[in-house]
Amino acid sequence: MRSGVKVAVVGGVFAVVVGGVGYGAYNILDGLGSSGVGGGTDTKATSAEVKTGPVTKDEIADTSEKFLAAWAKGDAATAAALTNNEGDAKPALVGYSESAHVTKAVITAGTATGSKVPYTVKATVSYGGTTKPWSYASELTVVRGLTTGRPLVDWLPSVIHPDLDKGETLETGESQTAAIEAVDRNGTVLTKEKYPSLGTILDDLRKRYSAQAGGTAGIETWINSANADAADRTLLTLVKGKPGKVPTTLDANTQAAAETAVKQFSGASVVAVKPSTGEIRAVANNPASGFNAAMQGAQAPGSTMKIVTAALLIEKGLASANSPVECPKNVMYQGTTFHNLKYFSLPDTDTFTSSFAQSCNTAFIKLIDDVKDDAALGKEARDVFGIGLVWKTGVTSVDGSVPEATGGEAAAQYIGQGTVTMNALNMASVTATARTGTFRQPVLVPSTLDGRRLVTAARSLSPNVTGQLNDMMRATASWGTGKAAMSSVRGDKGAKTGSAEVEGQGKSNSWFTGFKDDLAAAAVVQSGGHGGDAAGPLVAAVLRAGQ
Repeated sequence: MRSGVKVAVVGGVFAVVVGGVGYGAYNILDGLGSSGVGGGTDTKATSAEVKTGPVTKDEIADTSEKFLAAWAKGDAATAAALTNNEGDAKPALVGYSESAHVTKAVITAGTATGSKVPYTVKATVSYGGTTKPWSYASELTVVRGLTTGRPLVDWLPSVIHPDLDKGETLETGESQTAAIEAVDRNGTVLTKEKYPSLGTILDDLRKRYSAQAGGTAGIETWINSANADAADRTLLTLVKGKPGKVPTTLDANTQAAAETAVKQFSGASVVAVKPSTGEIRAVANNPASGFNAAMQGAQAPGSTMKIVTAALLIEKGLASANSPVECPKNVMYQGTTFHNLKYFSLPDTDTFTSSFAQSCNTAFIKLIDDVKDDAALGKEARDVFGIGLVWKTGVTSVDGSVPEATGGEAAAQYIGQGTVTMNALNMASVTATARTGTFRQPVLVPSTLDGRRLVTAARSLSPNVTGQLNDMMRATASWGTGKAAMSSVRGDKGAKTGSAEVEGQGKSNSWFTGFKDDLAAAAVVQSGGHGGDAAGPLVAAVLRAGQ
């Protein structure tokens, strides 16, 4: 990409400013529609004319510059013809001025990396006599047309704005919902600028509670979601409405620690829950924008699931914290072989606590036959830990699942593999339940705000079983697989690690869950490896900060 090229439209007048060395001023639109570029609608060239192979450096520079120039000028037809999907590109580009009401734009291209060209947009949005500047960064990719062989911009909605997905559109006008001011449990205002991971949650709160909160609408630029049930996402506020106040159970200090913690790893999520009440204290993701994986993800939780399995085995009298269990390096169950990490084994005299703290898979698998009920784990998860009930947290969330299974698939569930799915919220709740013995449905918005009915589990664990689970988790944090991660955490603490294998993925997902006094937290890091290595430090950081 030619350095320093800036494309600008000011008051409808097109201009090009060139800041790079060795280039004169020129009109980037010269040559549009020539045989060298363009043509999302060009007729197919003859086989002799169709160029193949990767796009060249010059093609990348030429095509991207002409596309950005046409877009900045407001020439949607020309810009769309420079893409490989003119039918989708043209209405999106037209909407940039007609629906989003962008009246001026300066688009500055950065240095290309391969076929990707980054750029910044400095625009002006005007609506109802009000104008406001709007800046953001995005990127495009230049590819070779399949039929024409010409270099074309690979069309994606994110070319217009990085947060745009398929089927979504930009719009500026009077907001469809009144503004809200979400506050934490102590009245601290929560903003997406200070707490980026809360962006989608704050949008959801606005959609759900703006009417009850009593605010008034303002003028905004927003993304119309492709999903009718999802909240629209505000990108720019031109005129502020009067916000109504929405209380949450979040804690600003804990949230800040969670935001900082997840920045260590891409694909990281963490949630903190107060065991005695079920109140959610923090939710954070990296990346912070977009999908709220911490509350909406659904993945195998690995050995963190052994908390539920241990509760089942202890309740059935098949194991106890201080009783010896076998932990061979591998074991077969109904034709499926299971083994421990690096095929380790433990002496037969070692206790169930030792197998739990060192995450011995085979110790749990060997006891399945004695349970005599393939559906027992799912029942334990639902009846004691609330997994599979319909949680009403106050925002969009996905409940954990332990579906019915048989044979080797049922055995895999005992160690958090197979068809079990959880997210960080679910596992934080599992730990919170183990901590107190009673499931308290996680909430982010107090139910008193809207009168929604929270679900309850069928029964609690006995004090004896609860005590054993706490002791085994304390052992994991003190001398087991969670020792390194939890060494900086003070107070009454416990943990469980997990490494979930994913088909086709080189490294396992890292899971970790733990408690400190009256706070439980769980984290997952995609392709993070062992639970104590990646997810563990995230949980520890949140527990240290939490209240």
